[in-house]
Formats: sequence, C-alpha cells, structure tokens
Amino acid sequence: MNAEIISVGTELLLGQVVNTDAAIVAQELSALGINLLYSSVVGDNPERLKEAVETAISRSDLLIMTGGLGPTTDDLTKETTAAAAGKRLVLHEESLCRIQTYFNAASVTKNQEKQAWLPEGCTVLQNDNGTAPGCAFQAENGCTVIMLPGPPSELEPMLKNYAVPYLKRGQESVIVSHNVHIYGKGEAPVAQIMDDKMNGENPTLAPYAKEGECLLRVTAKAKDEKTADEMCQPLIDEIKRRIGDYVYSVDVETLEELVVMELKKAGKTLATAESCTGGLLSKRITDIPGSSEVFHMGCVTYANEAKEALLFVPHEILEQHGAVSEETAKAMAEGIVKRSCSDIGVGITGIAGPDGGTSEKPVGLIYIALSDGKNTWVTKRSPIGRTKSREWHRHCAASQALDMVRRYLTGLPVIPES
Repeated sequence: MNAEIISVGTELLLGQVVNTDAAIVAQELSALGINLLYSSVVGDNPERLKEAVETAISRSDLLIMTGGLGPTTDDLTKETTAAAAGKRLVLHEESLCRIQTYFNAASVTKNQEKQAWLPEGCTVLQNDNGTAPGCAFQAENGCTVIMLPGPPSELEPMLKNYAVPYLKRGQESVIVSHNVHIYGKGEAPVAQIMDDKMNGENPTLAPYAKEGECLLRVTAKAKDEKTADEMCQPLIDEIKRRIGDYVYSVDVETLEELVVMELKKAGKTLATAESCTGGLLSKRITDIPGSSEVFHMGCVTYANEAKEALLFVPHEILEQHGAVSEETAKAMAEGIVKRSCSDIGVGITGIAGPDGGTSEKPVGLIYIALSDGKNTWVTKRSPIGRTKSREWHRHCAASQALDMVRRYLTGLPVIPES
C-alpha cells in the first residue's frame, strides 16, 4: 500500500507552527509497513487544496489529511476533501451530541455544529481530546481517505486508538517492529557493523539517528503477531551480540525511562548535582511518571560558592583544579550522595558554550562523575572537532550520565571499555 500525507494550514506554510503531525503519522505508517511516497503542506485555500487532494487520490492507495477540521471559516479540509472524493456531507448525530456535551450546552453555534458534518457512510474516528471528530472512507476510485485533526494532542491519540486499528483491519498480514536503542555508538559505525543485515527483506533492519544516540528498527511481516515477533528475535539477538553493551534497550524509548525502571528494580535511589546542564538531567528523570519513588533531589550549583556550601566541594579543589575538572566532578557526585542520603549520586560540570572556553578547557569539555558512596567513577567528554550547540552539549552530557547510571545498575562497566 502506497500512502500520502497532506497537512493543511497556512500557519504551517509560513513556519509559524512546526508540522509535527506529518512526523507522527509517518512513524505510524512505517510501523504498519505502509510505504509513504509523498508528504506535502497546503495552505487554507480551497482551490489549491482541491487540486492537491485530487492528485493524491489519483496516485495513492491511502491519503491521510491532517488539520483543517475545526469550527472556523478557514477549516476547509472536510468539505474540500469530501467533494474531491465524490462524497456529500451529512450530520452525524452522535458527534453533535459529543460536541454539545463538551460545551455543556443543549445547542451549539453553527460553526461548532459544522464539525459534526461528515462524509456520508464514513467510519467516524472519535476525538477523546477535543471537539472535531476524524473520519475514514473510500473515495470513488477505491483510495482510502483518513482525516485527522491538526493539534498533535488530538491527532496522536486518535491516530493510535482509532485510525491504526482501522488500517489494520484491511491488512491480510501483520507487521511487528522492535526498536533496538543504542548509546555510545553513532549511526554510521552501527550501520557499518550491521551492514550485511541491512538488505534483508523479512525481517528488515533500518538505522535511525537520534540526538546523541541511534536506534535500529527490526520489522517483520507474517500471518499473525506471534509469528512476526518470533521472526524479529534472531536479528535482535544478533544486534546485541555485535553491538554489545552499547545496546541499552529494546522498545524502552529513552535512557531516562530505562534508568527509572532499573532504579525501581534495584530498590535504589538517585540524586544529581549539575552545573553546565542546569538541571536538565533532573528534568529528564522527573519527566518519567513514578520517578518520585527513586529520585531524591537535584542541585544546580553554577557558582563555586554553591558547590562548596551545598555539595561540600573543598575550596582547595576549586582553587587548584577549577570548577571544570575531574576532581570537582568527583567531589560533586560524592557530595550529593552525602547531602541527599541517596544510594547513587551524579555530578556534572563543564563548558557548554558558546562562550567561556579556553585553549586548556575548550567548549564541549565536560566531566561526569557517578558515586555510590564507596566508589566514584569519572568520565570526560572532549570536544569532537566541530562546532556544536549549547543545547547539544547539555543534552549529550545528561544522556551520558544516564548511561553511566544504567551501566552501574545492570552490573556493566560504568565507563565503557574502549
């Protein structure tokens, strides 16, 4: 099946809003094994939208529209797409009742009511997070058309809970994908290590770059989910064998999610002492639901005085070695363990840039330490030879700290062997 995405909205064309909808839809289509051939953005113009829809219906098996289903006069997706597909709009009473309930009113305005007018004979996709329902139907030539609301908070759950099951019903086979997440090796070396497996047809293997890490997606197609899953497993095992302990998870999407899981499993607690990352490590950990069970506290100690007062970093260390040093990172990790009475402490200090670097201590130099109160390990991140943003340095330092915790909790070398 070949698919196409049309995202509707002048604000997308002008760059006022980032088109995250297309990325969300594309990822789901990939997981279903549906080929995405085209993705475009059209402004709130009925003539241009009609032309784009007619072209898409004529050349694709599946067209997914995002945006333009709301109550305002420039929300024209439904009317224009239905007309281009040869469908008339009819009032869907159940959707109207849901809109009335949403606004706690026996009647709603005409522009709100217009959201309940849907293509005749369509499958209605319920909106659990807003007012505009989505829908799915067949155009006159057999192309499947799915319309989804624009706000990602409405689109994503509707897509996953209603549109994806709708698409799966039309498939004779089942597609299963597993994401093998890797930290410490980039996309290029990982792809080279797995090069001879990249051209397999079933299962397939595809590399994807992430911020400071990468993943390998293993996908198999079979008559049922169990068979497809079993087909994936030997390739997943081979990836683990070749890549080794740089693989941090299969299907656990982030390092912070995995670290919280492992902390709970081990019955241990964590605290953080951050300088150049400015609390980003703590933020990522506390983004995970349930992290309060294992995360005690985080200190952002930018100033040397704060490092001394809150983390017990000796003044002599700061005087002799400076705030950005292996010795200071070590003292920060050990100090936060004492301060918080946690099982594990992490200390991060460095120069995130873009200013503040010297020839001896350039931008990108970051020290990360982990202490369990008995032993302390320190690793050094050095500049990689090309300019990177402040955000990149901070994100990667936090990721490396999380990986050190992950390694400690799973009995691996805290600092990977070269």
